Amino acid sequence: MISCAEFIPAYSELFKFLESRGGREAVERFWEYLSDTFLGNLRSEVEQNGLRGCWNYWSHTLNEEAADFTMELDEEAGQFRIAMHRCPSMARLLELQHVEPYHDYCRHCEVLYRRVLEPLGFDYAIDLSTCGEARCSLTVTRADSGRP
Repeated sequence: MISCAEFIPAYSELFKFLESRGGREAVERFWEYLSDTFLGNLRSEVEQNGLRGCWNYWSHTLNEEAADFTMELDEEAGQFRIAMHRCPSMARLLELQHVEPYHDYCRHCEVLYRRVLEPLGFDYAIDLSTCGEARCSLTVTRADSGRP
């Protein structure tokens, strides 16, 4: 069976193709479609378990992808955080000599997850400033955290 990692270069090339045909908007629409269609498990986890649902979802998916990461969950403060030390997707793309990664590849994580979490009452922030090194961080907070 082919692992999901084998498809990463194809995803990157698909994003390039979509942008060449329909601009950045076409890529965004595709990411929105993926979020709406395939992230029901994240949505269900968060609906049922709040921030702990984020922990449940990402502890499963990131371990399945063999990512190097640290997660923190502070339910009292209303915060969940992931520090991605080595993203397996971007690391794979950066290792390939014959493929130039899609220039905005990592932003799919912003679009996919923000679209699920914000309607459920969470703020979603992602720092992609180091994705050229296959690193990033994201923070999910209850939208009412810190409010009286």
